[in-house]
Amino acid sequence: MIQTTDNTSLLRNDVKKLGNILGEILVHHGGISLFNQVEEIREMTKDLRKNYKEESYLKLKEKIRSLESPTRQHVIRAFSIYFHLVNIAEQNHRIRRRRQYQLQDDTVVQPVSIESAVSFVKDKKFSEKTIQSILNDLSIELIITAHPTEATKRTVLEVQKRISTILQKFDDPMLTKKERKNLEESLFNEVTVLWQTDELRYRKPTVMDEVKNGLYYFDQTLFDVLPDIHHEMEEQLASFYPDNNWDVPNFLHFGSWIGGDRDGNPNVTPEVTWETLKLQQKLVLQKYDESLVELMKRFSQSTSRIPFSEELVASVEQDEKKYLNSGEGWPVQTEIYRRKFAVMLKRLREVGISEKGYKQAEELLQDLKLIKETAENHQPSYNKLKTIRKLIRQVELFGFHLATLDIRNHSGEHEGAVSEILKVVDITEDYASLREEEKVKVLQDVLADPRPLMLLEEDYSKETQETFQVFQMIKKAHEEFGTRSIEVYLVSMTQSPSDLLEVLVLAKEAGIYRLHADGKVESGLHVAPLLETVDDLVAGPEIMKTLFEMDVYRNHLRERGDHQEIMLGYSDGSKDGGTLTANWKLYKAQQEIHKMASGYDIRLKFFHGRGGSLGRGGGPLNRSILSQPPETLGDGIKITEQGEVLSSRYLLCDIAYRNLEQAASALLEASALAYKREGKGQTLPKVWEDAMEEISGGALQKYQSLVFGDKDFLTYFKQTTPLQELAALNIGSRPMSRKGSERFEDLRAIPWVFAWTQCRQMIPAWYASGTGISAFAEKKEENLHLLQEMYQKWSFFQVTVNNLQLALMKADLSTAKEYMNLVEDKKMAERIFGDISEEYNRTRDILLKISGNNELLDHTPNIQETVHRRNPYVDPLNFLQVDLIQKMRESGEESEELLTEVLLTISGVAAGLVNTG
Repeated sequence: MIQTTDNTSLLRNDVKKLGNILGEILVHHGGISLFNQVEEIREMTKDLRKNYKEESYLKLKEKIRSLESPTRQHVIRAFSIYFHLVNIAEQNHRIRRRRQYQLQDDTVVQPVSIESAVSFVKDKKFSEKTIQSILNDLSIELIITAHPTEATKRTVLEVQKRISTILQKFDDPMLTKKERKNLEESLFNEVTVLWQTDELRYRKPTVMDEVKNGLYYFDQTLFDVLPDIHHEMEEQLASFYPDNNWDVPNFLHFGSWIGGDRDGNPNVTPEVTWETLKLQQKLVLQKYDESLVELMKRFSQSTSRIPFSEELVASVEQDEKKYLNSGEGWPVQTEIYRRKFAVMLKRLREVGISEKGYKQAEELLQDLKLIKETAENHQPSYNKLKTIRKLIRQVELFGFHLATLDIRNHSGEHEGAVSEILKVVDITEDYASLREEEKVKVLQDVLADPRPLMLLEEDYSKETQETFQVFQMIKKAHEEFGTRSIEVYLVSMTQSPSDLLEVLVLAKEAGIYRLHADGKVESGLHVAPLLETVDDLVAGPEIMKTLFEMDVYRNHLRERGDHQEIMLGYSDGSKDGGTLTANWKLYKAQQEIHKMASGYDIRLKFFHGRGGSLGRGGGPLNRSILSQPPETLGDGIKITEQGEVLSSRYLLCDIAYRNLEQAASALLEASALAYKREGKGQTLPKVWEDAMEEISGGALQKYQSLVFGDKDFLTYFKQTTPLQELAALNIGSRPMSRKGSERFEDLRAIPWVFAWTQCRQMIPAWYASGTGISAFAEKKEENLHLLQEMYQKWSFFQVTVNNLQLALMKADLSTAKEYMNLVEDKKMAERIFGDISEEYNRTRDILLKISGNNELLDHTPNIQETVHRRNPYVDPLNFLQVDLIQKMRESGEESEELLTEVLLTISGVAAGLVNTG
């Protein structure tokens, strides 16, 4: 068994080692006085956590106030960099724990691993045929986004990666004294570089900066880790079922929004999207090139040693004549594989350049499979050639496009363009003012007519031209990069069927959707609604039902394999209705739309627009999967992986592997259970559903009474959080607010959550849940027992309760109270903060009763410990942040020095809580 005590001590040793190095660097760069300042503040905050005394508190406040630049900035950076080092140590510890599991005997299986999932289906007595059927339907797509962009610069991430690599080497029991000394020197040098590197960006990133940041993860980890996950599934299935010949489909894919998400970002132009596609292709072709060169080195077999298939020899001779110029081929005639690889490299390097290049990835696949089949004929059947098989899997997964790019835009943009087009061609004078039924009738008539609508492009406004150019670009991308390059068009703020039909009309004008004179339909693009607000989620089933009953839309769906994608927004729903209500409405919407679509024989894929933070639906991938209605998983699941979590999940290969393995494991188990229950009627007891309806209603009322009902709330929010200052933190290319408006409705969910996280109130992640749940529990005695049963037996409710516990654990009202000093009206601040404090305690009490915990997160002591370990070190950053913001706002003048220091505290708190927006 794993020795958890030893594990914890190893982590503590790593943290101590890195902390000591940081201490030495502080002495070297700032003298012993800087080191003493940092140590004194650390000890004061630590002591205050253990034993609060008013005298100690006032002494700490005075100490903070007395700091002056440059010492103050050094102190801020010392605590911030400490958190970066702790984050590295904790990630290293995750890698260590996984390796320790792998070193155990065969009876020890790591929880939430692919091995544990295959063991699970074996124990449940699933037949091989049934498992293969489940595998065939298994599908998870992870979509990387740029908002909010990773708060940490890529330069800093690369330093962190080097530190992690060095740290891992210390666990090698075969290290010599000299090797250990060299590692210690290297570690010291890298931490020094971290201290000497600017962590703040000097300018806002451009969209292309964000694209390159996203591609960094494909280059560093994802290109290799994705096929490894599939290989692990093959190996575990073969281990548990050795007599079966398994076919593991490509069930795990990555896509991207970066460079394609136009909603609210005027910088994402058609030209930028095209450049994104080119960069993606350039990277994937480079990766294939490197792999082919490596394979050419390995495949040195000669016709003088083994016979080669006639098909391969003929293929080589034919290809050399067709694609190579004189002197370009492999010089050794007997080395058939190398001759073939030489041709393949030539064709790969000519993709998109000349007629000799591969036209599509399938041609490269055919060549690789021909080599594999020939080579494996000379191997024992049990000994597969892993390197070429891995490349084959990579080409299947990444094609010539690397990652499918989703396009997203606001429904209002399409309505404006269609309205102008219809006016210019005299179909209707003012389409936008028509009733929904009239809009739908006009759009159906247009889609039922094979003739194009549009006249010359210059007849339209600049806005309409640009909207239409996006569709022209998609058509061109399909021709240049393949249809997998862009498969889905997402419609933000979908509120009616016409919002989707407008996109089909624009696709028709660009030739992506076509109705031929004989009635035949071609449709090259999925059109997906994004249901964001609570009202939209409630209306979603009726919107989709209306579309499914339209002949013109059903014809489009048949061409798309009777497959409909629906995106669910977690951010705006939580912002408008609170996290508990939003999550329940999301759950119900999925159930209702899935049930309705089944009646039309339409397969649904739900796309979960989750953020990294708890206030925006965040949490570990495997828990996200398990919390969904199980009946909705059979047609696949799609989840956003937002900028803030990319480095913590995908910077290191081992962490990326573990994260994706957990997701694959959860999906296989959940899909297997859903398969078992299929056809057995409703799986959710009505009493649970009724309980959630009542809880959700109570929570919604409580949430909206504060956020929308209290006239002072918006003022409190803007003054008690660093919202104003966040705008200067250059972490994303997208504006913080839609239309540059000051209205709450136009504020994006990301700065809303980020600001609350910084001031440690974190109300988007938990507020109002306590009122909803406790009111239900107190209504009658048996209700508490019912909630405890729901927690034990229902994944959705268990994940909800556990996420609420984590949110309360990360919130800290004693620290949050400091931010009341930033509010001008003290009585108002005390009133609203008093309400938040009461709700915090109410929520905490009811969650402990339901979970049976004595303290928050008793069920996950590792997470509990890490939050406790971090809090005393986050506190100084919060205290400093309040002091600096107060000085800035009171002076009324822009001070670059003060602003820089505020931004450093924001970055440090984000690192300490491992959260941005």
